[in-house]
Amino acid sequence: MKQILNELYQQKRLSKAEAKQILMDIAAEKYNDAHLASFMTVFMMRPITVNELWGFREALKELAITVDLSEFNAIDIVGTGGDGKDTFNISTLTSFIVAGTGQKVTKHGNYSVSSQSGSSDMLESFGYEFTNDESVLKAQLEKANICFLHAPKFHPAMKAVGPTRRALALKTFFNMLGPLVNPSSPKNHMLGTFNLEVARLYNYILQEEGDNYAIIHALDGYDEISLTGPFKVYTRLGEKLVTPSDLGMNPVDPSAIFGGNNVAEAAQIFKSILSGEGTDAQNNVVLTNAAFALQIVDSKLSFSDAFETAKDSLLSGRAKQCLEKLVEK
Repeated sequence: MKQILNELYQQKRLSKAEAKQILMDIAAEKYNDAHLASFMTVFMMRPITVNELWGFREALKELAITVDLSEFNAIDIVGTGGDGKDTFNISTLTSFIVAGTGQKVTKHGNYSVSSQSGSSDMLESFGYEFTNDESVLKAQLEKANICFLHAPKFHPAMKAVGPTRRALALKTFFNMLGPLVNPSSPKNHMLGTFNLEVARLYNYILQEEGDNYAIIHALDGYDEISLTGPFKVYTRLGEKLVTPSDLGMNPVDPSAIFGGNNVAEAAQIFKSILSGEGTDAQNNVVLTNAAFALQIVDSKLSFSDAFETAKDSLLSGRAKQCLEKLVEK
């Protein structure tokens, strides 16, 4: 690792093969914490290249404990995190609303590294038990329309760097990798990124594959549709800039989507919204994200129809029932 670091400090870029091998070695715990922290820091100081991201991803996918959930035609709704915005758990709430419409969701997630509460923190607080047992995950999809794939249960490399990431408490290239390595390899993806550069890298990689996807980045920095301003959407058909007014929405003030100061506060906000007691701003944000997710699976669906379908899922209580079915013993 010392030689690798010296080369990286001299502005060398890794080839796809080199990046893949380094991550394989990280997973095998061949490096100490100081070297790991230094290696991760390199990619905070300069942009990651497409070959580096691609190589890291190939290693994670090759090493992953995979599950075959292809019979469900599911979607994953996940952001990179690391946007520093401390919103409520928008992608996780969106996942339950989408599940409440009858669409299957294989949600990939992890503990928060740089914000108050990640998807794993949230579900664990509700009593969900993480598992990588395929039969259990299939049963959850059949019963609740959703299952949750806690990244460290499936990715040994993520587990190996967990303590270092938590000690750094900063976004690293592992934030960029998470959305690209769902161990069930769903054919539909709604991915949020913390900057445009990562969105473009995702688009470059996903264009090479046959999946349906939309990559979202809000121009004011959110890794999801925040309705606080314009956002970019990348799909196989190209890219477009969307404003809240394009969707018939009023802009949302950032303070209206704050997620609390700790997991307990975040959980209270989550439960309030899922129980149909959210503010107009909170509801419009999650319903807009859910509508875009539904359109990924069914491209013929209009935004207004998808929004109404999502709204019915939330206000009828079906989205909440999906959570209750998922966590019940």
